[in-house]
Amino acid sequence: MASSTTSPSAAATPVSATARVALVGDRSADIAAHGRVPAILRQLRDRDGLVLDAYWVPTPDAAQPGMLDGFDAVWLLPGSPYVEQAGAVEAARHARTGRVPFLGTCGGFQHAVVEYARNVCGLTDAGHAEVEPEAADHVVVPLECSLKGHEAAVRIERGSLAEWVFGVERTVERYHCSYGVSAGHLDRLRAAGLRFSGVDEAGGARVLELADHPFFLATLFQPELASDRPRVHPVIRAFATAAISQAARRRTAKHAALSDLVA
Repeated sequence: MASSTTSPSAAATPVSATARVALVGDRSADIAAHGRVPAILRQLRDRDGLVLDAYWVPTPDAAQPGMLDGFDAVWLLPGSPYVEQAGAVEAARHARTGRVPFLGTCGGFQHAVVEYARNVCGLTDAGHAEVEPEAADHVVVPLECSLKGHEAAVRIERGSLAEWVFGVERTVERYHCSYGVSAGHLDRLRAAGLRFSGVDEAGGARVLELADHPFFLATLFQPELASDRPRVHPVIRAFATAAISQAARRRTAKHAALSDLVA
């Protein structure tokens, strides 16, 4: 059952709409998740009726003012260290403050944490240890054990958006990362409203979300790597549904505004 934190945009599926989605990341043949995206988009269209008009936006472009305006959703893909960290941080900020559906995976999860720490928690020196080793306050730090190429269990918090998306309380996911959230910052981030709704067996943060947002979800694991399954990973399907709902709302609002002009 959907919780009170689950937004209507994640629950409704207006299949007749097409959503413009920004794929923020520095596209590379060396990143397995990037190579899976075209197949994921085809599966969403052919099996689920979810049509995404997706555009790759390199991180240097994403850092430019207004570059992400007009997109119905933002997907911050793996690839850290990004060519331009500011672009990754801006993608998370734009989606959060503009109430645009957002999915962050792997590096996208990490930079959503950096953005929130800086702009909501007031930790202006918050940094990513891999990207900014000289930063005074690392909110993203090396994991005790690298997860590159590993699968591991994730426990999903009851009553969360993540629970609605997964439909289970425990899942096994694929990783390709060596950095995660600093345990010393979790309480500060939670107190400011960031919800860590999925954790590993030791309590390490693996899924985050925001309440009172149409759809804001990020995972340290890479759901893109599950594209060999019969269906697209539920995290990506839920994101696509939220993106299309956003597109439908925007289209309805535009038509209403035009009707008012000619009335």
